[in-house]
Amino acid sequence: MQIFFKCNGEWVHQNEHVSEESLDESSGLKVREVFINVTRQQVEDFHGPEDYWCQCVAWSHLGTSKSRKASVRIAYLRKNFEQDPQGREVPIEGMIVLHCRPPEGVPAAEVEWLKNEEPIDSEQDENIDTRADHNLIIRQARLSDSGNYTCMAANIVAKRRSLSATVVVYVNGGWSSWTEWSACNVRCGRGWQKRSRTCTNPAPLNGGAFCEGMSVQKITCTSLCPVDGSWEVWSEWSVCSPECEHLRIRECTAPPPRNGGKFCEGLSQESENCTDGLCILDKKPLHEIKPQSIENASDIALYSGLGAAVVAVAVLVIGVTLYRRSQSDYGVDVIDSSALTGGFQTFNFKTVRQGNPLLLNSSMQPDLTVSRTYSGPICLQDPLDKELMTESSLFNPLSDIKVKVQSSFMVSLGVSERAEYHGKNHSGTFPHGNNRSFSTMHPRTKTPYIQNLSSLPTRTELRTTGVFGHLGGRLVMPNTGVSLLIPHGAIPEENSWEIYMSINQGEPSLQSDGSEVLLSPEVTCGPPDMTVTTPFALTIPHCADVSSEHWNIHLKKRTQQGKWEEVMSVEDESTSCYCLLDPFACHVLLDSFGTYALTGEPITDCAVKQLKVAVFGCMSCNSLDYNLRVYCVDNTPWAFQEVVSDERHQGGQLLEEPKLLHFKGNTFSLQISVLDIPPFLWRIKPFTACQEVPFSRVWCSNQQPLHCAFSLERYTPTTTQLSCKICIRQLKGHEQILQVQTSILESERETITFFAQEDSTFPAQTGPKAFKIPYSIRQRICATFDTPNAKGKDWQMLAQKNSINRNLSYFATQSSPSAVILNLWEARHQHDGDLDSLACALEEIGRTHTKLSNITESQLDEADFNYSRQNGL
Repeated sequence: MQIFFKCNGEWVHQNEHVSEESLDESSGLKVREVFINVTRQQVEDFHGPEDYWCQCVAWSHLGTSKSRKASVRIAYLRKNFEQDPQGREVPIEGMIVLHCRPPEGVPAAEVEWLKNEEPIDSEQDENIDTRADHNLIIRQARLSDSGNYTCMAANIVAKRRSLSATVVVYVNGGWSSWTEWSACNVRCGRGWQKRSRTCTNPAPLNGGAFCEGMSVQKITCTSLCPVDGSWEVWSEWSVCSPECEHLRIRECTAPPPRNGGKFCEGLSQESENCTDGLCILDKKPLHEIKPQSIENASDIALYSGLGAAVVAVAVLVIGVTLYRRSQSDYGVDVIDSSALTGGFQTFNFKTVRQGNPLLLNSSMQPDLTVSRTYSGPICLQDPLDKELMTESSLFNPLSDIKVKVQSSFMVSLGVSERAEYHGKNHSGTFPHGNNRSFSTMHPRTKTPYIQNLSSLPTRTELRTTGVFGHLGGRLVMPNTGVSLLIPHGAIPEENSWEIYMSINQGEPSLQSDGSEVLLSPEVTCGPPDMTVTTPFALTIPHCADVSSEHWNIHLKKRTQQGKWEEVMSVEDESTSCYCLLDPFACHVLLDSFGTYALTGEPITDCAVKQLKVAVFGCMSCNSLDYNLRVYCVDNTPWAFQEVVSDERHQGGQLLEEPKLLHFKGNTFSLQISVLDIPPFLWRIKPFTACQEVPFSRVWCSNQQPLHCAFSLERYTPTTTQLSCKICIRQLKGHEQILQVQTSILESERETITFFAQEDSTFPAQTGPKAFKIPYSIRQRICATFDTPNAKGKDWQMLAQKNSINRNLSYFATQSSPSAVILNLWEARHQHDGDLDSLACALEEIGRTHTKLSNITESQLDEADFNYSRQNGL
């Protein structure tokens, strides 16, 4: 018995057959198994009217038998979905249908739905059906069904994700019941009364329609007018009485008061002497009679009045004296009353006198020469301030160090002509058991103290180096967004250079002119005397929002004399260099090394800087206190890395993932406040709940981090959880909320990573492994497109398909325009997942260029896999 394979109508060579024989234990018959291996290359090289097929043929003396044909196909899964799900807005209890047609693939892809990145199980939710032709059907929409839905397609080759579709389930508003009619709005005459209802049954939600109709109804009403009373005329005088008086009366009846009118004003009865002083008592005129009892009563009244007056004056004098003394004892002198509204002002509390029960330490001895500054809510930007304002001075409202602030907008320590230091040794008990001691500092001892401060370690630059040769490579500064691409062939053969790259971490040397703003770090690459034959690509991150045309962005270079000169405007046409501006970085093609930076000039008030806001927390020296530090930094990875480095040094913990804030150039300031602090568990110290940062300090921050400090205090040590919100908003601008939910205990705290994606652990990559496009494919692309074509199907098409449509005259001056375009693509797609964009461009162009038809998608996938594996991605 013999068995052979036939593939595509041709017999397979006998040497490629592998045969195994065994004995069937049940029947005792001999079993022969023969198999062959079919490689991917064989299938790709086969060109025929049908798929690659094989069948086996067995024969013996009994006859011949053939198997059915077995087809061999290469499994694949296309990149793009034939139909992506589309977002929907539906009313509550409405039906939702999301369509999904997965990419073409062999074998056919299986579809799975995700909601907010979590798989949907239709068997557990009867309201959801995912079985109908890959579509997602929600029979009755609920509020909980709102979210982002993604269609996942997968087979044995790969997994593909569709675009996310946002589903919003909205609720239309409904009216509540009418209130009772109000009272008539006038006391007299014709008026109106009203009743109202609110659109809260239910309230509109998620963009639902507001209630139709009126929320207020009015009707007319009539109120009786009040009538004020009036006196009748006086009656006749009565007869003279034995007391020599007669009376007359009148009544309030002309008219009487009605409907709430006023009663008559004045007396209703009047009396007077009826004898004109001639009335006789005991044979004497009445005005001459002065009985002894009357004289005694008059004297008593006179002396009583004088005594009461003396007592009143004495009490008044004593009260004023005590009041002035109490104000002096309390001793508060507010330097700047605007501090009561938050912000960055300071309060100067004079040392108190002994025995005042209102102050924190009433046992402290008086010292009228010492002044204590309460540094309340302070936001810092100066690097020296940031180093010196430690927990004991910045984050505790009653600081150990005595600083008398001369300006309410400048707080610093140990700087000549900006602060005074006073102090005597005191001991006392402060709240919560904090023992404080004050050190003595006289003017003659200031110099060594300032020297100690200046000796603190300061970083002036972040630096990385690598040695590169003819094969080129990539130099990356981890977690800064700054990288340098040295193309293949830029350095002559048999030569090698040690190339360095650094970022200025000190004060920016670029001083902004007028309305110009520094948008990026100052990046230096060198050595400056090195020359390259092909432009290198420098990637610099920036913090401008380039989605709208409100910026005029410039590339500047520092000269050897230290001055900054403009190289070009990003929107200008130039043949000396090329700038490609992306949403978060600028990729620059340059011929010379040096120090470069990006600046921006806002054209309108709608120009936006992107700020990254983050909150860190740590325990203070007092076990009951907890410090929150809120940072606002320009949205460049390097600027945030500075914050991370400082917080690691101080033991800070990131409490919430950082968020982006769009800060407009509309001159309105930035407000930072702490909200929703749990009552009875935590309290915030006075004057620190809301702080305001002036517009100029945020807009012209020059890549320097700006932060505000908030000090919270626990009521009891048993409180270990903190939950609150940090609101960062620009007046008449964007707002972000940072939700803090953390444990102040190290063992229970959840760690949030500082960087979502770490750069390569090897800053210097040399040779082919530094490039995503293999050198062989690069050569074939350049050979195809460098030759000019009358129909424009040359390097200009390659640039256009890769979204490079501006300043094409720069590439025309290069010896190999295609190579420079590919170098720019390499710099632009350093962190991309794969070669999708280039593969799509080549697939479209390959329909008209036969030279590119053999660059298959599988080859690019293999190249991308090798690049990822070599770089540990």
